[in-house]
Amino acid sequence: MSVFDQRGQNVNYQYNAAGNINFSDVQNRADLISELEKLKAEVTKARDAEVIDAEVATDVDYQITKAVQQSSKTEPNKNAILQHLNTAKGLITGIAEAGGIVTALMKAAELATQFF
Repeated sequence: MSVFDQRGQNVNYQYNAAGNINFSDVQNRADLISELEKLKAEVTKARDAEVIDAEVATDVDYQITKAVQQSSKTEPNKNAILQHLNTAKGLITGIAEAGGIVTALMKAAELATQFF
């Protein structure tokens, strides 16, 4: 059995990949949109924990919102969706604590290529 000594560790925010967001279970466009909405809430949590700067979080939220709006159209533009997701990812790439969100955005982009 492994034992971890975590005394003195101060964690303000941690992306919970096993939590409510699960891109692995996405089976269709509606599922993808639902998971993107959950990801927006996760960005808000990261902003509130001051892991992501408020202005950057606003920009990331906007890009995910635009991807959701485009995905909800009768005839969505796959390139626009991918552009929004990649822009959101680029805004937070390099923020170590937001690595899980970056990974989720990459998975969302991968799924967008399948469904659109």
